Formats: sequence, C-alpha cells, structure tokens
Amino acid sequence: MQRSSANLLKINTETRASALAEKRAGWTYGPSIAGNTAFYPAGSLGEPAAKAVADQLAVFQDQIAKNVIADSQVAGAAIVGVRSISKHARGVRTNISQAGGLKTLDDYSKLYTGQWKGSAPKGPYPGILTNYTNDLMFSMAQLSENPYRILRLEKGASLPFPVDNAKDISGQTLESLHASGRLFLADFLDQKYQPKSAGKYGAACQAYFFIHPKSGDFLPLAIKPNAEGSELIYTPKDDANDWLLAKMMFNQNNFWYGQWYHLGGTHAVSEIVYLSAIRTLSEEHPIMPILHRLMKDAWAFRVMAIERLTFSGGPIDQLFPWAGSIAGNYTDTLYHSGEAGAFRSNYFARNLEKRGLINSAFGPKLKHFPFYEDAATIHAEIRNFMAAFVHSYYRTADMIARDAELQSWIAEAVPAQIIDFPSAPLKSADALIDILTHIAHLVSVAHGTLNTNAPVASSGSLPFHPVAFYSPLPTEKGVTDIMKFMPKEQASVGQIILLAAFNRPAFVDSNMTITHMFDDGEMLARMNKETRLAQAVFQTRMQGFSKVVRGRGFDARGLSRGMPYLWTALDPNTASYWLTI
Repeated sequence: MQRSSANLLKINTETRASALAEKRAGWTYGPSIAGNTAFYPAGSLGEPAAKAVADQLAVFQDQIAKNVIADSQVAGAAIVGVRSISKHARGVRTNISQAGGLKTLDDYSKLYTGQWKGSAPKGPYPGILTNYTNDLMFSMAQLSENPYRILRLEKGASLPFPVDNAKDISGQTLESLHASGRLFLADFLDQKYQPKSAGKYGAACQAYFFIHPKSGDFLPLAIKPNAEGSELIYTPKDDANDWLLAKMMFNQNNFWYGQWYHLGGTHAVSEIVYLSAIRTLSEEHPIMPILHRLMKDAWAFRVMAIERLTFSGGPIDQLFPWAGSIAGNYTDTLYHSGEAGAFRSNYFARNLEKRGLINSAFGPKLKHFPFYEDAATIHAEIRNFMAAFVHSYYRTADMIARDAELQSWIAEAVPAQIIDFPSAPLKSADALIDILTHIAHLVSVAHGTLNTNAPVASSGSLPFHPVAFYSPLPTEKGVTDIMKFMPKEQASVGQIILLAAFNRPAFVDSNMTITHMFDDGEMLARMNKETRLAQAVFQTRMQGFSKVVRGRGFDARGLSRGMPYLWTALDPNTASYWLTI
C-alpha cells in the first residue's frame, strides 16, 4: 500500500529525530585539553571521532616534519655545518656546532636565502630580511600580521607611562597626541609575571604608536619593556642598538601573544560552536554540511599542541623563555576574559571598532590598514555567500522561528558554555548569517593572519623576531652589541624548524585555500541552486582578489600600502579556508 505524503513526512521526521537523539547521546562535553578553554568531544561517538581525526593529522604532520628536517640540514650547513638533526617521538631535536656562523644580525639571512625549499620555499616576505631596522616595518606589523592587541587610547583613558621627548619625535606632546585621538597602545604587561625558563629571557612590553600629524604615517613612539629590574623607556631618539633591541623585545611579546590568542580565539571558539551544532542539528539539516566543511580536521589541533608543542621538554620549553605549561595558562586567561573567547564581540568589524581602529569618531582615520583592507574583502564575500544560503532556505523570519533544530543549537550555548553567543530564540536571518560568517572568518581569515604560513614569513622571522633572548635584558641604555642577546645557531635553526612545520606551501593554488572554501562537490550536491550559484560567485571573486594581492609591489618610497614589505598572508589562493594547524 502506498503511504500518504503526510505519513512519509512523519516517518522521516521520526527517523531524523531518532538519529539526532543517538548523535546527541554519543557526542558529549568532555574536559578541555591544551589548556582549560572549551569543552572537548567525549562520548561513544565524539571520543573516537576526535581521536581518528587527530591520528590522521598526525600522519600528515609527520610528512611535513620530514620535509622540514631535510631542509634544516641544508640551512644548518649554510651557516656552520650540522652535527645532527633528528626527529623523535614528540618533535624535532637539533644539535648544531656553535662555532662560527651567526656573528652579525645580517648573518641571519643565511638561514633563509635559498634554504627551506621543501617546507618554506618563499622564505620571509620581500623586505622582511632587508628592512628590519625600518620603523614602519615594526609599526605596520600591528596593522597587518597581528592586529589583535593594538587599540586607540580613548579620550580620558590613563596613560601607562610618560614619554618626555614625544614632541621631538612626533611634533606633539604625549598628552596632545592623546587628546587628538592619534595615540595607540599595545600592552603586554600581562606577560611580566610568567615564570621563565633558565637561561632564556623575555620582556613584558608596553608600546605607544601614533598617527603622525603631518605625514599621516602610523609610527612607533616609545616602548617600555618592563624587564626585570628596569624601568627603561625607549624611543626612536635612542641609539640605534637600544631602539632596535627594544623593538625586538616587543616583537617577542607580540609573537607569544599571537600564538596563544590564536589557539583560544580560533580553535577553541570554533570547535565549541561546532560541537554544540553536532549535538543539536541533525545531519539532514542544511547548516551541517557547511560546518563540516569549515571545520575540517577540527579536534586534531589541540591534541597536536599537547603532543608536539607544550609537553615538558618540548619545543616551547626549548625555544621560548616561558614553558609550555605557561602557554596553557596564558591561553586560558585570554579565552575566559573574552578577549579571545567571546563570540559576538569579536565579530570582524565589531572587534576593530571597539578598539578604535575603524569607524572611530575620535581621531583621524588610519591611512593604511592592510589587515582590514584584505580581510574586509574576503569577509564581505563570505557574508554574501552565507546570505544567499540562509535566505534560500529561510524565506521568512517565521521559518527561522519554527526551525526547532536551529533554535536548539542557539539554546545549546548555555550548557556548552559558549561565551557571548547569540541568545535564544534566534529571530532573524541576519543574526544567523552573522553566526555562520563569523565561524568562516575565524577558521580562515583570523587563523591565516596569525598562524599557518604567517610565522615563518614574517611574525617569527629572524633576526627581528627572536622568540627568546639569551642574556639578561638591559637595565641601562648603551648596548653596543645586540648579538649577545640573540639566539645562536642551534636555537635559530630550531626556531625556523618549529615555524616551518606550520607552513603549508603545498596548499598554494590548491583546493585547500580560501578560494575553495565552499567548493565541495558532496556538500553542494545537498544544496539548492541559489547556494551553488553563490559558491561559484564567491570562487570567481576570490580568484580575482588573489590576482590583486599577487600584483602588488613597492611604490617610489619602497613601500607597499605604507609598509616596507609585501604582506600577502590573506592571498585567497595561498591562505587555507580551514584551521590547518
């Protein structure tokens, strides 16, 4: 007997509900790993699924490590001659002769020139190795490779330290710069009381930047390292060695912050939203294929952090002044404070607005903001795709209100302990578009800016970005030789080994990139015509934007968008659409 459509619908609904109940029972919230941030999958389904993806990525990462080790042999030989570089069960260990090699800061370029052909063939961005003494290279990094701590000091905000010669540098006093909305701060004082490893040293810098009243350039004004036993304040008027060392101290803090912010703010945030969706949306729900696509290999990266980075005696312990256990604590603080862990307040434009970097009514507009310019292009196209997708499935707001699974996902934010997630009930298509756009933004743009290809290309490149110093930091000005503070051959090659292991040169121009974010045949086969068309439009526009990025060069001043180096981290045919590592 042929069943009526009403009965078929009832059967399908019941079958779908039964499958969802089974999924919900099998995916549960387990304790966080790699710090105490978001829950990690547990249960009869969640635990084996997370283990399988972690095991799979470990095999892939082992192959990456082989390429890195082979390249490090060549790089080590280029400076000193390598005694041994070996892979062991939990990472890579280097043993390199200390004789000769790195005698001046310029010698560090030997570590990159023609080296790392399998793991980081392009090396640092053009200009990084040659312009590291240029103040614009230092300051514009805050508006490109790590824009997440810099903020415009609001009217009435307290000034953390004085700069007596500010007028000699900028043409205005510190107070005048502040009053005119031209003064910015990046503050890493939260790193001051982290216990340090024996023999390695780090600062806890606070730094002022300013918009120059005449040129409009974004420039550094002063750095207070807050090194142990020191209240020194450095400015561009100091001797070249003192000022350069101060900038390096800041870069060290900036890199440490960026990596653990990235762990909490991209991995942990997106994973807990994904886990809550798995528990509340059936596999038939149209949102699930998109989340599966965006969250490729989720769960694996926090395992990798434990097994290959932060374990006792591992690369973090070996190379940084702070131990791997401290990294977990720092990540926790950034996450639970909301700085990294909040969902809505870290929406792309909202995050930049609250720090006075865009749309500020106080002070002049930034003349150049490379991160925002590139990210805004990609973000707008992601949102266009999500809008087409959402509107094609939800023709009216009432359809959103009546989607019980969708509303259950939003309500699940409470037991999932998602920070600052939209509250139930969800009432508009725009609110859903915002959620999906932000997830895609976190795993692609935010992650690609701070991690994957970026560290070896800029934010962790030597000599300007040492991850540790090897002599106590100065308590008096007048440094005659910066090299006594710098990592020697073994530590330098070790730093590049670590960062090259994050690099993904094989993904360039492949279907792993942002251009192909929604270009998945299996996913699209389940989607409607409007969504498939939106994917084609997105892909075409990302191909066009990649050509724009790759066509950039230096102007007559030797600058690219106000920077003395070519920052291309968000090239859509290079940066990954997913968390990668």
